[in-house]
Amino acid sequence: MSSSRAGQPAQPSDLVDVAALVTAYYVREPDPDDVDQQVAFGTSGHRGSSLKTSFNEAHILATTQAICDYRREQGFDGPLFIGRDTHGLSEPAWASALEVLVANDVTVLVDAADRYTPTPAVSHAILVANRGKVSRVDDLRPGIGLADGIVVTPSHNPPTDGGFKYNPPHGGPADSDATKVIAAGANAYIRAGLDGVRRVPFTRARATVGTYDFLGTYVDDLPSVLDLDAVRDAGLRIGADPLGGAAVDYWGAIAERHRLDLTVVNPLVDATWRFMTLDWDGRIRMDCSSPSAMASLIARRDEYDIATGNDADSDRHGIVTPDAGLMNPNHYLAVAIQYLYGGARPQWRDDGFVGKTLVSSSMIDRVAADLGRRLVEVPVGFKWFVPGLLDGSGPFGGEESAGASFLRRDGSVWTTDKDGILLALLASEIQARTGTSPSEHYRSLVQRHGEPAYARIDAAATREEKAKLAALSPDDVSAESLAGEPITAKLTEAPGNGAAIGGLKVVTESAWFAARPSGTEDVYKIYAESFRGPEHLAQVQAEAKDVVGAALGG
Repeated sequence: MSSSRAGQPAQPSDLVDVAALVTAYYVREPDPDDVDQQVAFGTSGHRGSSLKTSFNEAHILATTQAICDYRREQGFDGPLFIGRDTHGLSEPAWASALEVLVANDVTVLVDAADRYTPTPAVSHAILVANRGKVSRVDDLRPGIGLADGIVVTPSHNPPTDGGFKYNPPHGGPADSDATKVIAAGANAYIRAGLDGVRRVPFTRARATVGTYDFLGTYVDDLPSVLDLDAVRDAGLRIGADPLGGAAVDYWGAIAERHRLDLTVVNPLVDATWRFMTLDWDGRIRMDCSSPSAMASLIARRDEYDIATGNDADSDRHGIVTPDAGLMNPNHYLAVAIQYLYGGARPQWRDDGFVGKTLVSSSMIDRVAADLGRRLVEVPVGFKWFVPGLLDGSGPFGGEESAGASFLRRDGSVWTTDKDGILLALLASEIQARTGTSPSEHYRSLVQRHGEPAYARIDAAATREEKAKLAALSPDDVSAESLAGEPITAKLTEAPGNGAAIGGLKVVTESAWFAARPSGTEDVYKIYAESFRGPEHLAQVQAEAKDVVGAALGG
């Protein structure tokens, strides 16, 4: 249920006690038998809070040792790039990781300015270091000096949270084959009281590590992936709000080095995020795709031709235009695909496919078909886009939660992790080169393909029900129609790659829904869309609960 305070400025009572948060990181010890206090990698690493004893020093020491073990077993012997965002738990976890990495004789590279590092800058650094060594996922051969990385971030999560994710030499999020091994190793170390975890004092570790100019290398390389000359020549007024996150230094550098009329709307960094407006549920959350979290920037939309926001680690994007306010992420993805594949990148492969997650809008399906491009629909998680981005066969990959990346202008890889800075700047390129805002482009797509209604709701589910939902087969679904239309597909595997989706998707001619269990709450998420309007969408949502309930035996 939405909070009555959604979109309102945070009050002192909403703020985290950072001192208590950091103290809890060091003094609370996880119970290895409590599943909620174990290391568990989701689609973007391990996340938790020190106040819940789910993200504490023991977790990070153990996880880092498990990563060292894994990279040694894989033969990854190049440097490891490590970055952190602005969450209160990120610097303590970063320090803990350095102590273990150095003790394991890993060549570690930290930010040269000892500042914050966006997720895409770490992915970019890995790929630059591995250029000529990795062009496909199966190139990850031992003994050739392959670099990898760690990003200390819980992404857009509230200020109470910490996060820790590993990016192997392909530069993208680690897949489940790696994360299962790392999580199992970490939990074994915790159960053993950290016996076997190597560690040196922080002062020695900090003095031992090398440095890397994440900001300069990334910012200077942007013209290889974007037409910034067109943006500058068009004289666009751009407002960029890092939402107190890791992009805070990057936007100023982008403005200066590429001579753009770009204002950093809010240059403040504060681990309480006291300057944020509250998200839909009344919590502080740096979700740049949320109208509530982005309310302050939306209110200033008339000051800029294009305004953008990023989450705390800058892997997500939010696009604000004067005429539409904050664009729905699905809408912007469709516009970006239409623009990029529609002639803006002539050096990309003619047979390059469009990558989307199965819970993204079917508007993308219609745009891809209109362009004559193959659509590859994958499960939730950006890791599924890594192979296509690496070898150029899938020039663009995007997901409904406002995460995407795409190739350089010459068709070679840029990043294999989500890049919110890139997608934010693309909005300015689109307007500069076409003279039309991204939101106006979307209205043109609606005129051509119809207007979808899209929403996500949550439904209560026990842990057992969530496990059963994740293991469903199409045969478990007995329904033959949905909201007055025959069901044309019942999917528990993604059509693009045959991978399990961890849930269910049901499709009709003009609508669909997908149900997936939440990894953090006792609910399952229902994504749904209809090209027959909001009333039909509501019918789809209501019947989706019945379909899922029947499949679960309820």
